[in-house]
Amino acid sequence: MISWRDFEKIDIRTGTILEAKPFPEAIKPAYQLIIDFGELGIKQSSAQITFHYTTEELIGKQIIAVVNFPPKKIAHFFSECLVLGVYDENNQVILLQPDKATSNGFKIG
Repeated sequence: MISWRDFEKIDIRTGTILEAKPFPEAIKPAYQLIIDFGELGIKQSSAQITFHYTTEELIGKQIIAVVNFPPKKIAHFFSECLVLGVYDENNQVILLQPDKATSNGFKIG
């Protein structure tokens, strides 16, 4: 069990994907994403979401991500946030998204 105080340490925000491209250097199939988080700025992320999504359909999609993890180096790329999703029955990621459009950078709580 974690406390509410522990949960409050996690900074989860809405963002919009601006760019998505294949990431062939990643060990597991992934895309490189460029995401607009409003006042927090632009961040990049490596996301293993290739099963359910094409790069074309990701552009403009709003997502939910943890934005206060330290950057993680994956091959030559630095992932600056963790895009959140749920695993389906085949262990493939389905993105978590707001069901209504929101401003980029809105905090989840």
